[in-house]
Amino acid sequence: MTKIIAQIKNLSHRYTKDWAVKNISFDITEKGILGLLGSNGAGKSTTMNILCGVINQTEGEVFIDGINVRENPVEAKKLIGFLPQKAPLHLELTVDEYLTHCAHMRSIPKSEIKDALELAKAKCGITHFSKRVLSNLSGGYQQRVGLAQAIIHNPKLVVLDEPTNGLDPNQILEVRKLIKEIAQDRSVILSTHILSEVQATCDNIIMIEHGNIVFADTMHAFNNYVEPNTLIVEMEAKPPVETLYEITGVSEVEFITDTKIRIHFSSGPEITKSIIQTCVAKGWPLTEIYLEKSSLDGIFAQLSKKQTPTL
Repeated sequence: MTKIIAQIKNLSHRYTKDWAVKNISFDITEKGILGLLGSNGAGKSTTMNILCGVINQTEGEVFIDGINVRENPVEAKKLIGFLPQKAPLHLELTVDEYLTHCAHMRSIPKSEIKDALELAKAKCGITHFSKRVLSNLSGGYQQRVGLAQAIIHNPKLVVLDEPTNGLDPNQILEVRKLIKEIAQDRSVILSTHILSEVQATCDNIIMIEHGNIVFADTMHAFNNYVEPNTLIVEMEAKPPVETLYEITGVSEVEFITDTKIRIHFSSGPEITKSIIQTCVAKGWPLTEIYLEKSSLDGIFAQLSKKQTPTL
């Protein structure tokens, strides 16, 4: 049976009169990566901050390995590693100086600090930068140092808030790989507003919008649950719109330009073949056709029409 590391029960929070999150519940299981996906302002950072004991919730309960975060915050926080959106780095310090400082803050016994530092640095691939001043590191390596401070005390749960935000494509790939390695022997929850980030990294997904959970399941179930339903078709000349509607499965035709068309469909993959056959039969020169990736807004719209499963 899979062990539950964290439990969020009926969690609600408001800063003024508006609720940032409202009555959300989910579990985080041992090992693996859970993605918390939502647009900016959806309630992700609020949830993360409450989970880590940074702020106290208005209603509900949070448990880390059975410990109530609000009632026993010190013991609960010993089990958590946290990397907020902006890594809490002291840029004037070297990597070793900074991580030693973090080790003291985490109450690691003095006799164990050196080993803890070396293990965290090795895990995050920053050993060769031990004496480098943090301000002289690239954004990607500064993020690695941020991850090192989050795991230096060997926590059971690592919480990452937008961990690839502001990184270039190569740095994003490196950090994703590192997060997967960290998750091999502990639980990880990460938040992001980028759908591809969750798809590339996570085992399970929770989607949150306006403070409410709209989807919670495995990444595999999500990919099967929300499927593309539009095609982008580009031709050399504008085709008659009424002929496009005659193609079986076409539900809506939207002209982006005279020759670039978004076709909404209700049938399966055979729609592409039907469109190509129609173009050949009518003598319409076809220059491009591809499935359109669903936007985050589009996915939320689809999910709002479906029954939401629970994780």
